[in-house]
Amino acid sequence: MAEVILFNYGQSSASYRVRIALNLAGIAYRAVSVDLRDGAQKSQPHLARNPQGLVPVLEIDGLRLTQSLAIIDYLDQTRGLGLLPAEPAHRAKVAALAQSIAVDIHPVCNLSVAQYATTLGGGAERMLGDWMRHFIRPGLLAFEALLAEFEQAPYCAGSQPGLADLCLIPQLYNARRWQVDLSGLPRSLAVEAACIDHPAFRAAHPEA
Repeated sequence: MAEVILFNYGQSSASYRVRIALNLAGIAYRAVSVDLRDGAQKSQPHLARNPQGLVPVLEIDGLRLTQSLAIIDYLDQTRGLGLLPAEPAHRAKVAALAQSIAVDIHPVCNLSVAQYATTLGGGAERMLGDWMRHFIRPGLLAFEALLAEFEQAPYCAGSQPGLADLCLIPQLYNARRWQVDLSGLPRSLAVEAACIDHPAFRAAHPEA
């Protein structure tokens, strides 16, 4: 069986969520770091893997896959992870919960987007943190409100980790990195506490 390779960056939210999914699937993989700080994602070798110049990139089953949600969907479909409910209405609600982070918070807080925005305003390092906090806290408060529709037992939408958990935990990690105020998020933090105890999440942590 061909080696599974994940091209990723430790503190990247998108990479983090894919690492959790790989761990949930019990897939052994080799992690190759693509350092976003020195622009390695824009190097020719990486652009040959992903013309978007983004991480993660997963080589698995003879495929080269990009985009974290697409990668996770592939793993879910092929490894039976059950990351989304089968019932259509419930599935749509859980998918929306996950996308409120992955589609709405994450893109505007992508490091390249935030860095470019700060250059337009003078480039001060303080402005980068201000940008991140401006988008992350309101996004997490909205997630918290959406989460009220579900019974945390103990994960976002039930008794086993799902797609929303895979999106939430990396976002909370990055929120702390940027010193975001996490008050008023009791449901989200309770989910985080449950995920911390799960080996798949623990092994995927950027500092693991």
